[in-house]
Amino acid sequence: MHFALLTILLAALAYFPTFWVRLVLKKHGVERSDLPGTGAELAQHLINRFELEGVTVEETDERGDHYDPANAVVRLGPSNFNGRSLTAVAVATHEVGHAIQFHRQESISRLRARYIPTALGLKKAGILIMTLLPVVTILVRSPAAMFAIIALSLGLQLLGALAYLIVLPEEWDASFRKAMPILVEGEYVSEQDIPAINSVLKAAAMTYFASALADLVNIGRWLVLLRR
Repeated sequence: MHFALLTILLAALAYFPTFWVRLVLKKHGVERSDLPGTGAELAQHLINRFELEGVTVEETDERGDHYDPANAVVRLGPSNFNGRSLTAVAVATHEVGHAIQFHRQESISRLRARYIPTALGLKKAGILIMTLLPVVTILVRSPAAMFAIIALSLGLQLLGALAYLIVLPEEWDASFRKAMPILVEGEYVSEQDIPAINSVLKAAAMTYFASALADLVNIGRWLVLLRR
């Protein structure tokens, strides 16, 4: 009974942040006829305004919004690329905020370039090792070797999750030191919409954190299972 409750609690902790992020983005993703342009049009306007030479805007998969520093591309999902909503406005400006970081060669922009590929690599390696566990168990037939492999897998996934957390300051900077001042001081949104914009920018900044927390909690679930 206690184990079942603990499992439910861990699952809730794992998925609540991601659920909250998606809920906020959906809540403020309603089309607004009073907004002068789409997310893509705003992104292109800001690229021109801040003279981010070589930076372009492209449409990508839904919820795949990101800035690609290798190709200097702001990528927005269909609803933010074509939409006229507060979510589209905030997300587009957030991603342009990343473009500004890289264009100015700010030291904080190096966090994602340095740690996100590492995080992905460590996570994939850890998961791959775990999927090979049944085969290794049959071949080796050693409890010590089995637990060593499990420990290695969980350790790699833990390091990958921590690498995601390292990127949080860069995301926060893009939202609240770039996007928010741009939108407020440039009067791109009305004063009554600022609380909603604040929520969306917070959700955009917390995306990697939510993913990292889910990974950490899932690792915890593995540890609970192994202790049994």
